Amino acid sequence: MAAPSQPQQATYDAIVIGAGIQGSFAAYHLAQRHRDTLLLEQFILPHSRGSSHGQSRITRSAYAWMPYARMMPDSFRLWQRLEAEASTSLYRQTGLVVLGPAGDPELEGCRRSLGADHVLDATALAQRFPGLRLHAGEVAMWDGTGGVLFADRALRAVQDVFRRHGGTLRDGEKVLRIEPGAVITITTTTGVYRAPRLIIAAGAWTGAIVAPLGLRLPLQPLRIDVCYWREKEPGSSSAGRAGPCFMAVGLNQAPHGVYGLPALEYPGLVKVCYHHGSPVDPEERDRVPPGTPRPDVAILSSFISSYLPGLEPRPAVVETCLYTNTPDGDFILDRHPKFNNIVIGAGFSGRRGDSAP
Repeated sequence: MAAPSQPQQATYDAIVIGAGIQGSFAAYHLAQRHRDTLLLEQFILPHSRGSSHGQSRITRSAYAWMPYARMMPDSFRLWQRLEAEASTSLYRQTGLVVLGPAGDPELEGCRRSLGADHVLDATALAQRFPGLRLHAGEVAMWDGTGGVLFADRALRAVQDVFRRHGGTLRDGEKVLRIEPGAVITITTTTGVYRAPRLIIAAGAWTGAIVAPLGLRLPLQPLRIDVCYWREKEPGSSSAGRAGPCFMAVGLNQAPHGVYGLPALEYPGLVKVCYHHGSPVDPEERDRVPPGTPRPDVAILSSFISSYLPGLEPRPAVVETCLYTNTPDGDFILDRHPKFNNIVIGAGFSGRRGDSAP
């Protein structure tokens, strides 16, 4: 999929910068609407430099902020449409447990989005998730729509269907310059492209791309420790491949929240992560000196010992991923204030564990 070496020049109806899950879906919807669309990616695909790699992500209906909850029926329908177009399965419904201290604002918001009949007592929780220990003063809720999205497979599927609709995907092309105007000119390491519309969905690199356009967005890239934990008794029903996803909110020892899901990447392990990380330059993400402290892993080890005692308290595998957050955790999705034909989408890591079309 790498771009050829000769300079390219072409004009399109729309250009999308960033072939992660958000940019790829934006390009897919444009191509569906018969717009001649170019999707640009700075790295050779597939790659693990951004936020869209890996085999699994959580999707759900339980959101504390109602506008997100109201989006989810349409989101699930869009996933089903892509599954039909790609003739592949992209989602496994496992259910989702949300737990936290009674009265916690985020937990109460999730309860409002789900309904009171989704509250679990200790007996029901033990039946749904026998390995998850609830503590005094805590409550749990059940989101039956929750489940695992097959992230890598979804990214390949949406890009394949995008091309099938006539879209052009060019990887290995870093954007060097954006010249705004009625027709926008994009200069990359390989070519020059023009279009009357531009979408920027470049993840952790968005801030650097829009800065020359006069924007200083409050985006914070974070290096996240993605941790996988081994069962003390392999094959036990405490957690693992057949278990539901979960989210823990409002805990003093983990103020940014913890989420977990069956580990498709490593059968026999369970994926449990802290929804926070260390500030990082996205260009330096993989340059972690040996012996660098990992305080988030310590937080997770404590959580595992307290809430998932069927798992070993030390991770079997630790990988890294990039988040890009805004100060309030909500998305940036808007037009450039000066150039109305440039749309910017960024900060999509603020909602725990998710990937959405």
